[in-house]
Amino acid sequence: MKNVIRVERAVLNISQAELAERVQVSRQTINAIELGKYVPSTTLAIKIARVFGKKVEDIFELDDDD
Repeated sequence: MKNVIRVERAVLNISQAELAERVQVSRQTINAIELGKYVPSTTLAIKIARVFGKKVEDIFELDDDD
């Protein structure tokens, strides 16, 4: 699953740690999601999208393999 979390964080000028705090996970979880090593739960994906004021589909995109 692809995502644009890094880009959206840059737009808001927030760190991985700050995003993690806002959605109540560890910074390592945000890092793993950004790198595509971890697929977030639906709940977490919605929380992340809300931080950016976007729809989940604007943040996350399925790969051809998904």
